[in-house]
Amino acid sequence: MSDEALKSLYPFLHGAKHDVQGLDTALLESVKQKAAHSIDTKYRFFEENGTQVVAVARAIARTYLQGGRLYTMGNGGSSCDAAHIAVEFLHPVTAGRPALAAINLVADTAMMTAVGNDVGYNHIFVRQIIALGRRDDTVIGVSTSGNSANLLAAFIRAKEMGMTTIGLAGMDGGRMAISRDVDYCLTVRTDSIHRIQETHVAIYHILWDLVHTLLADERGGLAKGAQP
Repeated sequence: MSDEALKSLYPFLHGAKHDVQGLDTALLESVKQKAAHSIDTKYRFFEENGTQVVAVARAIARTYLQGGRLYTMGNGGSSCDAAHIAVEFLHPVTAGRPALAAINLVADTAMMTAVGNDVGYNHIFVRQIIALGRRDDTVIGVSTSGNSANLLAAFIRAKEMGMTTIGLAGMDGGRMAISRDVDYCLTVRTDSIHRIQETHVAIYHILWDLVHTLLADERGGLAKGAQP
């Protein structure tokens, strides 16, 4: 890059004053555009996938009605989402909502590093599913690309064990969207990882609320003598 080009990009490095007001105006416009994109991405996702979101909520509620547990998993930023999902179910923030069994498979760093070191990183969730999972449990895997090999391996094993498998993905859904071992794949169709992650948060917050609504409705029906 030429000296003149560098000066135009970084005038303050060459003794020139930069246009503070112009920069602030540009940054403010960027904020507005990113916020609008985030809102639009969420709106389009729920407009196109609302029915599937309800189906996923019903699947999770069915797991709890059968005495099962929820497992969550992810890598990097998605591992934080996995932890967030689990704590939402374990520690409900709304009064009157019961705590529901949810296990974050990213929580045990000693176990994950042992398996990753001895067997391979692709097995860190498989080993936990084998040890902890039971028929009629549910596992949620979060991946912005939909191509995380360790999630896909865990989904295969979970299906073999009779578990329900749910993926939260982005872009075109990747391998998770076409896998026969993923029962439901909720895909946020944008190339922006930030917008995908922001929409994933909205998805699992809504799922949490729908699951509790379904369970409360079921408890009400049983209290009135309805058949389970």
